[in-house]
Amino acid sequence: MTLRRTSVALIAASALSLPVALSPLTAPPAYALFGFGGIVFDPSNYVQNVLTAARTLEQINNQITSLQNEAQMLINQARNLTSLPYSALQSLQQSVQRTQQLLNEARRIAFDVQQIDQAFQTTYGEAPLSASDQDLITGARERWENTVAGLQDAMRVQAGVIGNIDTNRTQMSELIGRSQGATGALQAAQAGNQLLALQGQQLADLTAVVAANGRAQALADAERAAAAEQGREQRRRFLAPGSGYQPGNARMFNGGN
Repeated sequence: MTLRRTSVALIAASALSLPVALSPLTAPPAYALFGFGGIVFDPSNYVQNVLTAARTLEQINNQITSLQNEAQMLINQARNLTSLPYSALQSLQQSVQRTQQLLNEARRIAFDVQQIDQAFQTTYGEAPLSASDQDLITGARERWENTVAGLQDAMRVQAGVIGNIDTNRTQMSELIGRSQGATGALQAAQAGNQLLALQGQQLADLTAVVAANGRAQALADAERAAAAEQGREQRRRFLAPGSGYQPGNARMFNGGN
């Protein structure tokens, strides 16, 4: 590496520029300490000292690089553990609650198994043979009102789901932006989970619309089936001997012949 070569060169140059009177890094051999009345310079010992210092510097550089890598790894881990500073959960829950409230406000025959069973045993069952004509008319009107209420409830649920579209669009744009700008794995995962929650809310709205439409269609079909049964009973009464239709004279104009 350039840095290591430069460091070794600087150490060598600095050592060569020192006065001869300075003590070497390690003790020279005994025969080199005295000569010609003073201390002499030992080249081999000096080279060995320079190589030792270079190896020490290389080890220090390696330790610094290792510490830098560990620090970067800790920074990346901190980023991956950073939580997403945004949550769409409350908004999604409010949308689901609004749709659920519309379903709970279903009039007359609601989404209740016991209430449905009771209605099909009475209002939509076989026409009673002992029922009067007025009772048959009252039952037919009640079934018609149930059908109209079911159609209105279905349209109200549809309107509520349409009202959630704008909120869903805003949340989707925000979550996609947060996901793309995530600083770590945790933020990306949390943004993805919230996008899945948004899809779940949309599926809940779709389920509500299908259920409301199916209820309205079922009430209409049940009304037609009950009307056919009532029509058979009224025809039977009309054709019953002795109590059915009896021919007679009819006066069309008052005082006319």
